[in-house]
Amino acid sequence: MTVARRLADLVRDTAGVELPVRIRAWDGTEAGPADGPVLVIRHRRALRRLLWAPGEMGLARAYVTGDLDVEGDIAEGFRRAWASAGRRRTSMSLRDKAIAAGAATRLGAVGLPPTPPAAEARLAGRLHTRGRDRAAIAHHYDLSNQFYQLLLDDHMAYSSAYYTHDGQSLHDAQTAKLDLVCRKLELKEGQRLLDVGCGWGSMILYAARTYGVHATGITLSAEQRDFVAERVTAEGLGKLVEVRLQDYRELSDPPATFDAVSSIEMGEHVGEGNYPTYLSTMFGALKSGGRLLLQQMSRREGTAPGGGPFIESYIAPDMHMRPLWQTIRHLQNAGFEIRGVEAMREHYVRTVEHWLETFERHYEEFVALQGEEVARVWRLYLVGGGLAFEQGRMGVDQIAARKP
Repeated sequence: MTVARRLADLVRDTAGVELPVRIRAWDGTEAGPADGPVLVIRHRRALRRLLWAPGEMGLARAYVTGDLDVEGDIAEGFRRAWASAGRRRTSMSLRDKAIAAGAATRLGAVGLPPTPPAAEARLAGRLHTRGRDRAAIAHHYDLSNQFYQLLLDDHMAYSSAYYTHDGQSLHDAQTAKLDLVCRKLELKEGQRLLDVGCGWGSMILYAARTYGVHATGITLSAEQRDFVAERVTAEGLGKLVEVRLQDYRELSDPPATFDAVSSIEMGEHVGEGNYPTYLSTMFGALKSGGRLLLQQMSRREGTAPGGGPFIESYIAPDMHMRPLWQTIRHLQNAGFEIRGVEAMREHYVRTVEHWLETFERHYEEFVALQGEEVARVWRLYLVGGGLAFEQGRMGVDQIAARKP
């Protein structure tokens, strides 16, 4: 029996499903459906990774290290694997376990656990302390400004865009998103805006440039702070824009300083335990009658709050998403009056499509900037994230609120 056939039988015996995609084993033999993408298992070490970390984590480690690869449409491979996962058997009998163990031994999958990829996050300390939060943000956002400049649009907006028509460019859709936020905040010249988690400054720069507000942005990323400071100087906005390397818990402005507060896809990073503090900080910063605009990812009930093992280990350590209704409840408990909610899930599908297209077009440049492992992490992230939004497992919403 060929190696590929043994692998196919192993999947059937352990998961109770047939192979969703074709596989090619390290000896060149193949098994599975003839159409669609091909999963290439380059080394039996890939099986050991799955043995020691079954499921998503083992597959991610195998792909990131190059022990496993995909020929063809990787997104279609994900779709088939996800559909197959919904049909798999959730438990195994002792007999099935014995059969699987024997097959794994014959295939050379038994051995010491392989070393995890270097790109995997290794954070220390208690969850969501200031130091750990800085480390979590640095893991993802401090890759290099050049990396994100290559991936993102000219605004450097790393969040869902807002598409108003077919064929719209990413830059124009991000402009539409930024203007939508400004309009929902009812910004007027001379007002003060606080942007919590300002990223590379897309919101504060646009609001100051277009609406004439005095904008303050805070970030935990030194790379982002330096980048924004350079853009402020280059655009001559020093009298209107301030950027700080600051935790939201360290906000030192007097109470009721700001007319408006925005926080665009930052709330996912504060953790469930700290979320009330995050909201109360923004509530306290606002003047009476001030407006808040949150843009935040959400998840379907029953899915992982952090996005799953891969996202939590490689992309956004310690992230916490919740169903939309829970965020609304948090806002109301903090004293906010909800003024409107807009679901933008389909907009994120298109945003990620644009990012992935750019990523694949410049793949070798991304490798040159950060290495093959990091580039493979990002390919998995963009493909998997896009599918999560496409299939409704994740969403993103804009929530407009007011301080009474």
